[in-house]
Amino acid sequence: MTYDTIIRGGTVATASDTFQCDVGISGGRIAALGANLGTASEIVDATGKLVLPGGIDSHVHFAQPSGPGIVMADDFASGTRAAAFGGNTMVLPFAMQQKGESLREVVKQYHAKADGQCYVDVSFHLIIADATDRVLGQELPALVDDGYTSFKVFMTYEGMALSDMEMLNVMAVARETGALVMVHAENYDAIRFLTDRLERAGKTAPHYHAASRPIPVEREATHRAISLSEIVDVPIMIVHVSNREAMEEIRRAQQRGLKIYGETCPQYLVLTAKDLEGLNMEGAKYVCSPPPRDEASQQACWEGLQQHVFSLFSSDHCPFRYDDPQGKLAPRGRTSFRWVPNGIPGVETRLPILFSEGVGKGRISLNEFVALTATNHAKTYGLYPKKGTIAVGSDADIAIWDPERELTIAQPLLHHGSDYTPYEGIKVKGWPVSTMVRGRFVVRDGALVGKPGGGEYVSREKSPLAKPSGKSAWEQ
Repeated sequence: MTYDTIIRGGTVATASDTFQCDVGISGGRIAALGANLGTASEIVDATGKLVLPGGIDSHVHFAQPSGPGIVMADDFASGTRAAAFGGNTMVLPFAMQQKGESLREVVKQYHAKADGQCYVDVSFHLIIADATDRVLGQELPALVDDGYTSFKVFMTYEGMALSDMEMLNVMAVARETGALVMVHAENYDAIRFLTDRLERAGKTAPHYHAASRPIPVEREATHRAISLSEIVDVPIMIVHVSNREAMEEIRRAQQRGLKIYGETCPQYLVLTAKDLEGLNMEGAKYVCSPPPRDEASQQACWEGLQQHVFSLFSSDHCPFRYDDPQGKLAPRGRTSFRWVPNGIPGVETRLPILFSEGVGKGRISLNEFVALTATNHAKTYGLYPKKGTIAVGSDADIAIWDPERELTIAQPLLHHGSDYTPYEGIKVKGWPVSTMVRGRFVVRDGALVGKPGGGEYVSREKSPLAKPSGKSAWEQ
């Protein structure tokens, strides 16, 4: 048989197996796995390399409104380009509703931003900020049927935070429609209270951001989100977990048989609150929520990955430029940490950091790496087995890695729209050198060969992980 492409001589790894074989690709899909596959229009030599499922980063923010005078550093072109260089073949950004907006119109706006711009495949989560009767009763169910099968709710941020009643109503719609709810779990009132007290005391520098969002703020909201989901009997994903106390809330819920899932991110493995203490406004580079914690919290997040409390490892890529009045140095941000845009870039560095710190240092296996960065994302968000694995019939979304390549992360090496990386100076071993989306190279041997528009929008199925366990509190 003749294939379009054969990747020859590499070590293939999935979430469950590692083996030596060639990969035959035809029509954008994996057509065969084995030795002596025959001929192909193109032979790719992967000797000495790892052939892995392309990463799926299911928590990124591109071209998203971020407040008056603030501009996010990545649009869909630059964000997906950086994703491709980082070994990713698909991203799931958010279509963010604001107060008074039609959710259906918001989705149209984000498609207009993304259409023809993406280097890798893309699908959208929905952010629900205005849980009106029309949104919950008409728009949301119809959008779920159209393949937008996950949505995010916030327990904090002005204009975004939902009340407990609103969260319960959103969760009820998720239960009825088979969608999965993602939760940003921080106590809004506690943050407002602490921020006010800190500002009154003149404590306004960027590092006080961490003091305004201590661990109990996250722990309480995590506990409350789990309790609300238990009342409704709906699975939820607690995103960007930063510390042991929140992680243990999730673990205890899982041990009780609740379908509570967890996600953590690179900043909680390799950064700490001390990084926010830079001179002048340098600490603003590290302002994100929840904030990085301490070394004990880092160890807890590793434990959460190792013991499968966390099933996802995402970047929470939310980029702003630093030396920019429309970014981290916005005029209001100079007056108080309260106004510093929240978020850091990370879509390109997510995979190398976990590979080097996790696989390279023996904390996780190569198969666990694949699960945490690709396969579990596909399973969680209704993409598996089309995405997230190397198997016959799956899309040929592949990253070829040089496991021996050593480098130091530095801004000039990266391809995002931000002018800095919070991971500057971190040494890593292992780096993706080529990325293929549906059988076509986007990055090859470290060079961009794809074009904007090569990535496609992917409609998603309802995830089996989003199925309720039994009965809601009102059905008992």
